Amino acid sequence: MKFKFQTPKYFQKFEPPSMIPPIKIYWKKSKDYFIWDEKNKKYIDFTSTIFVTNIGHSNKKFKKKIINVLNSSLSHSYVYYNKYRQEYISKLIKFVNRKKLDKCFFASAGTEATEVALKLMRLNGLKKSRFKKGIICLKGNWHGRTMGAQQMSDSKEQSQWITTKDKDIYHLDFPYPWIDGFDKAGFFEKSLTKRFKKNYNFKKNISGIMIEAFQGWGSLFYPSKYIKSLVKFAKKNNILISIDEMQSGFSRTGKNFAFEHYNFTPDIVCCGKGMGSGMPLSGVVTSKKLINIPNANLQSTHSANPLACAAGTATIDEINRLKLTERSRKLGNVFSIYLKKIKKEHLNCVGYVTNKGLIGAIIFRNYNGVTAKNIASSVAMKCLKKGLLVVATNRDSIKLGPPLIISKKDLIKSMKILNTCIEEFLSENSKKH
Repeated sequence: MKFKFQTPKYFQKFEPPSMIPPIKIYWKKSKDYFIWDEKNKKYIDFTSTIFVTNIGHSNKKFKKKIINVLNSSLSHSYVYYNKYRQEYISKLIKFVNRKKLDKCFFASAGTEATEVALKLMRLNGLKKSRFKKGIICLKGNWHGRTMGAQQMSDSKEQSQWITTKDKDIYHLDFPYPWIDGFDKAGFFEKSLTKRFKKNYNFKKNISGIMIEAFQGWGSLFYPSKYIKSLVKFAKKNNILISIDEMQSGFSRTGKNFAFEHYNFTPDIVCCGKGMGSGMPLSGVVTSKKLINIPNANLQSTHSANPLACAAGTATIDEINRLKLTERSRKLGNVFSIYLKKIKKEHLNCVGYVTNKGLIGAIIFRNYNGVTAKNIASSVAMKCLKKGLLVVATNRDSIKLGPPLIISKKDLIKSMKILNTCIEEFLSENSKKH
């Protein structure tokens, strides 16, 4: 029977509205950094699905590793030991390459990993004092869709369903580049003063801080002075730092992990997305001291299953074989040049451009009566028509992050397409007064 491609209405019949993609494109196949739709039109993928396929689509060695598991006599083993798990745990710890990050726990989705971090921070705090349970997070950051993760995220709209909020989770101002003094010393301290009462005892009441490696929707990284202040504050008050590396881990930013850009080692690293290159794999990497705490009970039906572990191993092997961390760094420099060029040429509608390695964003500003959000959506659709798929965020930005194997030639080609699409938008919307 010949497979029939269905329209979006078919999916909407069976699935919730949240599963409707901002750009309605039907994927027929994918290879390297290309995708094809049902009409066999070819696109450059500047999304890596959602920063997952760092090693490229349909990677041969990745597929071979998965097929070996499927062809073996082992498909699942619960928490019982298996050789794929044995291979992966040591390889991951070596890849993280931090002395105090020597233990790991695996789950299936990123939101599970951030929930584990929340649990570990709080349990380790309560071990010291029954009052040491507070968690500091940042406004605008995003950590997942489960209850704890959503409360750590600053989205009142998406957490309306949580009727009893955790009063010990606090949110500080994020250092957005449009806020005066965002990159100056003292911004972090001022945000603490704004949120907490004078003489608040942080050492007694706060167990952990959760940050995204960068704020997702705009690829907004922290100023170095901000992180330096945060780390100093945490150390002074015996507070743990967890970092959400879902989008940024596994070579995406030109480092194995984005925390390396900030020159510190967090207490807990939350991983996902690119960790499994398309297989459902997430996890936390932390220390023996923190993860061995009583009552953590870190276990799940699919934790460290053979398929996921094989995917994780293949991902690290390909990152190392293809030298993708270094490749991401070098191509990131080219990426940065073209992003800055776009901003310089289109200051009337482009507010900010950001990137590290092969993750970046263009943040638009209102122009001639058109909102920044509508500009972003319009440019994203124009890109699609020209064979370039970008991440439409449904707000005033578009995000950009191709598989790390993209060629320099096609990276430049994609940036030129993007620039042309912005020019077309401006041409169509320039009003004569």
